[in-house]
Amino acid sequence: MKKNYISNSSESVRMFKSSFLESLSKVPYFVPLIVFIPVIGYFCWQSFVLNNPLTAIGQILVGLFIWTLIEYVMHRFVFHFYPKSEWGRRIHFIFHGVHHDYPNDAHRLVMPPSASIPLATAFYFLFKVLIPVTILDGFFAGFILGYLVYDMTHYMLHHAKFTAPFWKKLKQHHMLHHYDDATKGYGVTSDLWDKVFGSELSKRTSK
Repeated sequence: MKKNYISNSSESVRMFKSSFLESLSKVPYFVPLIVFIPVIGYFCWQSFVLNNPLTAIGQILVGLFIWTLIEYVMHRFVFHFYPKSEWGRRIHFIFHGVHHDYPNDAHRLVMPPSASIPLATAFYFLFKVLIPVTILDGFFAGFILGYLVYDMTHYMLHHAKFTAPFWKKLKQHHMLHHYDDATKGYGVTSDLWDKVFGSELSKRTSK
C-alpha cells in the first residue's frame, strides 16, 4: 500500500487461481448481518439472564467501546503493517492491500465469514481467559455489535451518499485515508483514537 496505485473500477480483481478460494474472498454486504445478529442476540440474552438489565446494558456498552480501540489497533498495526518478504506482501494484499488498490470493489469491503468467524472465535476465547464469566456474555455481545457497526459503516462510507453532517464528515475522513494519506486516519467508525494517538489527518479537504 505504499505505492500510489488506486483503481476507480468497481470490478473485482482476481486474487486466487482456485475458484473456491476466490469465492471465499468475496461477500455481499449483508452476509455479516445474517451471521452475527443471531450471535449478538444470543450473548445479549445470556447477559440479561445472568445480570440485572442495567448491568447487562453496561457490559454491552463497554464491549462496544473496546471494539473501537481494537478497530483502530488492528487497522493501524495489522492491516497497515508492511512486510518485506514476497510471501508477506501477498498475505498483506489479500487481507487489506486489495481494498486500498480497489476501494470501489463492493464484494471485498465487509469481512468474509471465512475470516470473521475464526477471528470472532479467537477473541471470544481470549476474553474468556481475561474476563469473569458474569461479564463475558454482555461484553462479547457489545464487542461483536461494534464489529458489525464497523463493517456496515465501512461499506456505507464507500457506497452511500450522505446529507447529514456527521456522516459526511466521517466519509471525508475515510476517503482522505484512502486517497490522501494512508498513514493516518485509521479510525473508521470514528476519529476518536486518531485524536488520542496522534494519527489525525490534516484539516485540508480532498479536491
